[in-house]
Amino acid sequence: MRAQFGKSGDIDSWMKLVEEISWNFPGLETREKIEEYRETALRFMAKDQALCVKEDAKVVGVLLFSKKRNMICCLGVSPEHRRQGIASELLKKALENLDRTKDITVSTFREEDEKGIAPRALYKKFGFSEDELIEEFGYPNQKFILRP
Repeated sequence: MRAQFGKSGDIDSWMKLVEEISWNFPGLETREKIEEYRETALRFMAKDQALCVKEDAKVVGVLLFSKKRNMICCLGVSPEHRRQGIASELLKKALENLDRTKDITVSTFREEDEKGIAPRALYKKFGFSEDELIEEFGYPNQKFILRP
């Protein structure tokens, strides 16, 4: 399974995955927030800053990144497709499309948060290092930085 740019035609399958994993993402607690995410994903798709991995036509992994802010914005994989290298595939492709001569940032869960075990290990594997403790969507997070 290879990472590819998400297109607007993928949005329904993309959103099925996002709804399936929304419980694990601060900022996606309500129907309204999920609808806002849909609009965001479509904007990112239009700028070729949305990646997905599909199994047949079903989206099983997603990643949004911002070239302007040089950051990974959102990364999620279907629970039944985890531990298959999908997140690594998505992150590798995103990093190919970001400016490696500048810091690349991502926000993830804090060390003591059980939700942070897999994403923190992934980012560290790619060379990201821990930075400041932050809060996003009212949830305690930590910024990670990949330096040039």
